[in-house]
Amino acid sequence: MPGRLIDRLVAPAPAGRLAAVRVLTIAYALVWIVVRTPFWRDLAALPRAQWKPVAFAEAVGPLGPGAVTVIAVATFAAGTVAITGRGWRFSAPVLAVGFLVLTTLGASWGAILHTEQLVALHLVVLAAGPSGGERSRDAGWSLRVMSAVTVTTYFVSGLAKFRFGGGLAWLDGDRLLRLVAHDNLRKHLLGDRYSPIAEYVLGHPWLFQVAAIATVVVELGAPVVLFAGRRVRYAWIGLAWTFHVGVLALMAILFPYPIVGVAYASMLPVERLAARWPARVPATSSTRSPAAPSSAPSA
Repeated sequence: MPGRLIDRLVAPAPAGRLAAVRVLTIAYALVWIVVRTPFWRDLAALPRAQWKPVAFAEAVGPLGPGAVTVIAVATFAAGTVAITGRGWRFSAPVLAVGFLVLTTLGASWGAILHTEQLVALHLVVLAAGPSGGERSRDAGWSLRVMSAVTVTTYFVSGLAKFRFGGGLAWLDGDRLLRLVAHDNLRKHLLGDRYSPIAEYVLGHPWLFQVAAIATVVVELGAPVVLFAGRRVRYAWIGLAWTFHVGVLALMAILFPYPIVGVAYASMLPVERLAARWPARVPATSSTRSPAAPSSAPSA
């Protein structure tokens, strides 16, 4: 059994898939850096009393807005190089470390976004492997490790629901209903954005029991997709994506990384996207190929 698992881990990936995942993941990270840097700068200007370091942040920060800007610019610059696959052994680690530092500093100020951490982990895995430009047997392991990291986040979330959500009592849907109600009421009172349909849905408790059961099935069943066939894998991705759409609709909480689909790219045939954008030389108007033999008699 261990031998089969290792063989599956190092099995070659379809040509172009790792390169496509590299482009999608890094492109997402670059956009995220641009969008979040002003917010990270604002956090860095908060009073030190609000600093609650997590992981290695205690040894790094707190840093001021200027230092955060320097890290963000350097990380973005490394990402623009890494997305092309050039200088991979330098640009990819700089991008991965820089992104991890930025998101960890943000979390240390209380701005914890779970999908940020998933992006950071995916970048670390990518940096540890080949760029995707090589057609080698080891080009597939990084994709499978990325997939394993993704499903692990769902599995851990499922375990947390049983540990902190009342165990099997979570399945009756009542705790989920109260969670949605509390979240929307709090946001409404604070003048924050809340779900416009939550009030209607809260009047149908059976929907929350169905959602609670489905959530646990998706999260605790996540590891199965690492060894299941294509149909099961695609079905799980569809259910996981639907889960995030439901959270957005009922709680106005956006998980952009899975919503746009990049979080699942390592498990999908994304190489087909790249195949649609080849640089091809337009066909000439001649009706005869230059390589075709002439029908005229030889001299």
